[in-house]
Amino acid sequence: MSPDAFVCSCQLSSEKKPAGAARLATAFYIDTLSINCVEETSFMRSEEYEDGEEKEEEMDEADEEDRGQTALQRDRAPVFVPSIFSSFTKDIYHYVGQDIVIHESIDSYGAVMWPAAVALCSFLDNNREKVNLQGKMVLELGAGTGLVAIVASLLGASVTATDLPEVLSNLQANVMRNTRGRCRYQPQVAALSWDYDLESIYPSSVYKYSYVLAADVVYHHDFLGELLATMKHFCKPGTTLIWANKIRLESDLTFIENFKKAFHTSLLSEDGDMKIFMATCRE
Repeated sequence: MSPDAFVCSCQLSSEKKPAGAARLATAFYIDTLSINCVEETSFMRSEEYEDGEEKEEEMDEADEEDRGQTALQRDRAPVFVPSIFSSFTKDIYHYVGQDIVIHESIDSYGAVMWPAAVALCSFLDNNREKVNLQGKMVLELGAGTGLVAIVASLLGASVTATDLPEVLSNLQANVMRNTRGRCRYQPQVAALSWDYDLESIYPSSVYKYSYVLAADVVYHHDFLGELLATMKHFCKPGTTLIWANKIRLESDLTFIENFKKAFHTSLLSEDGDMKIFMATCRE
């Protein structure tokens, strides 16, 4: 598929959407880094998605779970439906002593496994004493395919995985498939558009988290300011923010500078361009 065709297949409708939703359309800028991000995560065993009916059955199960969720989650926009089912692949990861099966699609940035998610999962799995998630309330921003949320759940956290409405269906299916019957707390999936009416939808007096996790949420898009505002909204006194990202562009470095100004930060891990930061709010 040509880059132009890929972009066309992934465009959002022309109706007005909140800034967070517009972020998805802006993100589909096809350049070498976006193509490489698919290639660099292909080191896991990857298989073509074999049966479209199997995927539809999993989506049906996810829909049944949605009926038991909150009104906020039920009122979200129509779920993401990939335009090409054959683009789905099945990747198998191993964390917390469990095989984790992740379905992804190149139809959407949010449905592709990005390298920082793998790096963050490895860090959490190998540093359980340093970052103890047992019984903790955890929020993930830009959960994508759900791998980080799944690993955090397997490590004993009560997780809410958030992303744009368009990718929630695949996210929900991955989370359900890998956590049902395995976790102390069943993780939740919810829509969240960065810096869109947050105090009304997620009032800080109600939504308090021990940890906020984010992986590869900084890339080629125009909503880095909204992302930072969202991080600040959820990272209150008593909250630890852990953000993993592969540094690719000058704009990434600018975001890091603004991130350090907004929070007390430390570098937990560094491997080449891959960095994992820990941050707490400036009281």
